[in-house]
Amino acid sequence: MPYDIEQPYGPQIETTVRVATWNVWDRHGPWREREPAIIATLRDAAPDVVVLIEAWEDDDEAQAGRFAEALGLPHTVFRGSPSAVGGRSGIALLSRWPLGQVGRQQLGFQQDESDSGHAVHARADGPRGPLHVFGTVLGWKLGHSAQRQEQVRALGGFVRQAAGTDAPVVVCGDFNAAPDSDEIRMLTGRAAAAAPGVVFYDAWEMAGGGTAGHTWSRTNHWTAPVLWPDRRIDYVFSAWPRAGGAGHPVHCELIGDRPVDGVVPSDHYGVLADLRY
Repeated sequence: MPYDIEQPYGPQIETTVRVATWNVWDRHGPWREREPAIIATLRDAAPDVVVLIEAWEDDDEAQAGRFAEALGLPHTVFRGSPSAVGGRSGIALLSRWPLGQVGRQQLGFQQDESDSGHAVHARADGPRGPLHVFGTVLGWKLGHSAQRQEQVRALGGFVRQAAGTDAPVVVCGDFNAAPDSDEIRMLTGRAAAAAPGVVFYDAWEMAGGGTAGHTWSRTNHWTAPVLWPDRRIDYVFSAWPRAGGAGHPVHCELIGDRPVDGVVPSDHYGVLADLRY
C-alpha cells in the first residue's frame, strides 16, 4: 500500500482514554489526612485508568480497593513487597474496564533491593479494544543512571513480550529520571531503543503546554527537606506508531499540585493525560 502523507496512520481516532499516574507516598507522613486529598483530586480528574506508585495494602485492607470504590474504577491489580512503614508497598492499577493478562516483572538485577525497578502489566478490555497498561517504578538514587538504563532495557523487553505491537500500550509511573537522562532518552527514541521497535511518546512533551512540568518540586513542602533539584520524573508514555494514531497524546496536565482543604496530597505531583483510543 502506498504511503499516504495526509493520513499516514489511516483516519485518526478522535475518541480518547484518560490515564493518570501518581506516586502516592505509601503511608508516610500524615497519610490519613493525605488520602482524602488524593481521592478528591483523582475524582475531579475522572480518569479511566489509574497507575498508583507506592500504593499500600496490609492484611486488613488495600488502598487500591478503597480508591476503586471512591472513584468508580472497580477493576484493580496490586503487586507489592514489604514496606518500611508496615504492610506492603507497590504498584496498583485501577480501571473502569475489566483487567486481564496480569503480569509482574523485576527490572534488572540489583544487589541493592531498595534501588531496584519493578513493573506490573494488565490488559484493560475497554469498549474500543484492548489497552495494555504498565505501571513502573525505577531505582531512585540520583547517581544510578547506569542501573536505571539496565532497568529500562528489561522494561522494554517486558513490554514487547507482553503487549506486542498492535493494541495501544501505556507505560506510566515514577522513573526517577529527568527527560534528558540516558534512560528516558532510550524510551523516547533519542538513544538506542530499550528493545527493538519499542519507542514511546512522552505525553507531557507532546501535549503538556510547554511548561517544565516538574513532578518533584521544591514548592511542595513534603519534598523541600530532601534538598533535591526540581525535576520531571513521573511520566505517561504511550507506544507508537499505531493505526489511527492510537496512543497519541492530545492533552496532559499535572494533578495534585494544589492543596485540598489545606493538605498537599503527596510528595510527588501526578500526571494526567488524554490519549487517542
